[in-house]
Amino acid sequence: MTLARLFGILALGSTLISGAPLWADDTPGLVEPTPSEGAPGAFTFAAVVRRAQELAASDYQPDRPALPDYLADLNYDKYRDIRFDRNQSLWKAEGLPFQMQFFPRGFLFKDRVTVNVVEEGVSRIVPFKHDLFDYGKNQVPEEMPEDLGFAGLRLHYPINRDDVFDEVIVFQGASYFRAVAKGLHYGISARGLAIDTGLPTKEEFPIFREFWVFKPARDAVDITLFALLDSESVTGAYSFVIRPGLETVVDVKARLFMRRSVQKLGIAPLTSMFFHGENTDRFIDDFRPEVHDSDGLLVVNGTGERIWRPLVNPIGLRVSDFIVENPRSFGLLQRDRAFHSYEDLEANYQTRPSALIEPIGDWGRGMVELVEIPSDAERYDNIVAYWIPEQRPEPGEELKLEYRLRFTQDPEAGLLGGRAISTRVGAAGTDILDSSRRKFIVDFAGASLAERAPKGGLEAETEPEIEAVVTSTSGELSKSIVQWNPHTQGWRLFFELKPDGRGPADLRAFLRQGNDVLTETWSYRWVRE
Repeated sequence: MTLARLFGILALGSTLISGAPLWADDTPGLVEPTPSEGAPGAFTFAAVVRRAQELAASDYQPDRPALPDYLADLNYDKYRDIRFDRNQSLWKAEGLPFQMQFFPRGFLFKDRVTVNVVEEGVSRIVPFKHDLFDYGKNQVPEEMPEDLGFAGLRLHYPINRDDVFDEVIVFQGASYFRAVAKGLHYGISARGLAIDTGLPTKEEFPIFREFWVFKPARDAVDITLFALLDSESVTGAYSFVIRPGLETVVDVKARLFMRRSVQKLGIAPLTSMFFHGENTDRFIDDFRPEVHDSDGLLVVNGTGERIWRPLVNPIGLRVSDFIVENPRSFGLLQRDRAFHSYEDLEANYQTRPSALIEPIGDWGRGMVELVEIPSDAERYDNIVAYWIPEQRPEPGEELKLEYRLRFTQDPEAGLLGGRAISTRVGAAGTDILDSSRRKFIVDFAGASLAERAPKGGLEAETEPEIEAVVTSTSGELSKSIVQWNPHTQGWRLFFELKPDGRGPADLRAFLRQGNDVLTETWSYRWVRE
């Protein structure tokens, strides 16, 4: 099970236990400010940038002191049995609109994470205390080391009901974080940075080793958090401004400092799960029609062209690159919101968030890379997508980036153009001796397509037909057929591919009427498996 999958599951729920809160209006539980950062009004993002720059000038030194066996040897279930005492939530006693809770170290979470609270420009460390946690059935001694430290944090805000503080965002495990919006359940994760993902060499996982969380005002609708990123190759300063609600929006600002060169620097990475879906053309022994947190990658290039790539669970590792200059957005989306597509009363895959990255400013030329990893179970996060700049930064260089990250049910709400809402693949032809031919069925839907439903009479005779433009990098394509689908109020595309046996076929298709392009570009890589 991956860290991304683990920390999202572990974040769910806390047990109410008795005890007075450690924090009051004057927040006495916080450690005194450090001299360098304690002057009122002195603490800003620039202080974190300086820390990152200073770290980059020296070798990486992880903060991972040894854990006692009763914490280090915990399995998943035993670690999850450790619950934060909600009555101890920071800012609960003050009635502020946000509350903060913490995770203990243990199990897979070995790195010690420092958490600070910033109030009126003063930064103070939140001290680790064992009585913040109920250790459940775990056998732990009464006297435990006082310097074990936290493994992460989570923020709560009433997004569904005014009287319930919902967990809205979690930072735990390497540089992973995930969030939910109103009515949604945890699914997709984001990361601060991805390094050497999908290569034969070992992937590097930077960590957020320290956080600074700004105390919210009584009428706050957002909260600011700074983070210090550290790894063998890169350090970084991150600013997150988080606005929970109908969609949870995270404005991200990053300053990266290269310790050494890397083969692949993945900016604004997203991590998700795709086990099987409507396009899976091999048998999966599962009562559920589909199992996935995301069903496709969306890339919107600098010219406004929208490219949709349905996700797959491949037999072998699959890496796809989309060359883009100044991308407008990219993300992993869950477009299928119908319960009958999943039939899972516990996982609720129909309410998993989509996550969309919207770059701020010009990112220049580079590529969005999609990595699809073979998986034999839904517990593995096997999908990764990120941006790779064309110019690889060298040691000693600084990289500045800004982007908006939206966790939402439908980041394409209001879009009028046609979208690919389903992709199906199956056997084609009637020749039982030739099973290599594959049939593709793509449904496009959208307000603009619904308006172009078939018409009768003279108007139908004079109006150009809706047709498909389909291309492939290999093999032979049949004549495409476009048919009105009254069930989706859209248009369905049929075509067949006869592979030539020389390798993968990269397919592209869109619908047009005369000179009008009606849909996004559907992109698919078919591989003989």
